[in-house]
Amino acid sequence: MIRDPETLNPLLDSLARYVRDRLVPLEAQVAEDDAIPDAVIEEMKAMGLFGLTIPEEYGGLGLTMEEEVLVAMELGKTSPAFRSLVGTNNGIGSAGIVFDGTEAQKQKYLPKYASGELIGSFCLTEPDVGSDSAAVKTTAVREGDHYILNGTKRFITNAPRAGTFTVMARTDSSVKGAKGVSAFIVEAGLDGISLGAKDKKMGQAGSSTCDVIFDNVRVPADSLIGGVEGKGFYTAMKVLDRGRLHISAVSVGVAERLIDDALRFAMERTQFGKPICEHQLIQAMLADSKAEAFAGKSMVMEAARKRDRGEPVSTEAACSKLFCTEMVGRVADRAVQIHGGAGYISEYAAERFYRDVRLFRLYEGTSQIQQIVIARNMVKEKQ
Repeated sequence: MIRDPETLNPLLDSLARYVRDRLVPLEAQVAEDDAIPDAVIEEMKAMGLFGLTIPEEYGGLGLTMEEEVLVAMELGKTSPAFRSLVGTNNGIGSAGIVFDGTEAQKQKYLPKYASGELIGSFCLTEPDVGSDSAAVKTTAVREGDHYILNGTKRFITNAPRAGTFTVMARTDSSVKGAKGVSAFIVEAGLDGISLGAKDKKMGQAGSSTCDVIFDNVRVPADSLIGGVEGKGFYTAMKVLDRGRLHISAVSVGVAERLIDDALRFAMERTQFGKPICEHQLIQAMLADSKAEAFAGKSMVMEAARKRDRGEPVSTEAACSKLFCTEMVGRVADRAVQIHGGAGYISEYAAERFYRDVRLFRLYEGTSQIQQIVIARNMVKEKQ
């Protein structure tokens, strides 16, 4: 729920201008260099973008879910790399501590996340563990006042920049599945941590991912999030529920950007003696995209408001993630089609976004995982 429109609206207006006037003109450079300029990172710190969702008592803005998705929609109107840079600090990189951390952990790390002094990464996926996230093989063995971490995490967003890693590791090898998994906050400078080569991806240039390898890393026992073993998977699920709504909102923002670009092109491009926006088959693609983006936005807003009311939103978050990420893929495809041959050329943003949005259907749980979550929840509700 929006607590103070007089505060939120200026933030959204300022962010929209920053996206339009500063970030959009840099998109081609970021794609070419596969890096965000340092000056932009400092600007984003100064704007408070690294602490949007971190509670105010720890230096953040403490946005509600509804406020967060509105901000995410604005950030979605430019290259996903920019959103990804601040996204881990506002989501999966810090949320475990926000939800389940001890007060000492919150005091130590959250202010640094909020200011951008620290970049947080979330280490769940492994070479053999993706959708079956309760099957993590990374181990954390208690040894006195430390845990010894061993294992490899894969596709870790912002790992090359990370100051901390939220690591899911198995503390009880005798227990299979979720109950044997614990969550740790691990500082990047510890001995035994190494990074793999930066991944070469289909899209999302400027957003860095790589393997993170833990080789007999001694982690202080007070790094166990919440101080209780066996709760890590449940922490991760809480993190992912919020993250799924965030990615849904980003998908809506990207869809709105693509629709705007496609409409502008269709109004300027002439074929058969008139702008192509006057041809009915082009109009059909524009109309379908508009209707689907509106449906996605409505879903996200309703789910966000329900979460702000303290109601369970596992089903709604999964529905939103499934629909919105699939929707933006269709919108991107139509945007390329409307641009015709130009849409296949990197001079136009449609080509880049077409590749960028493909990832949305994979991370934070694939579309197929969302279908499973939705169906299982439906059955539970009827039992």
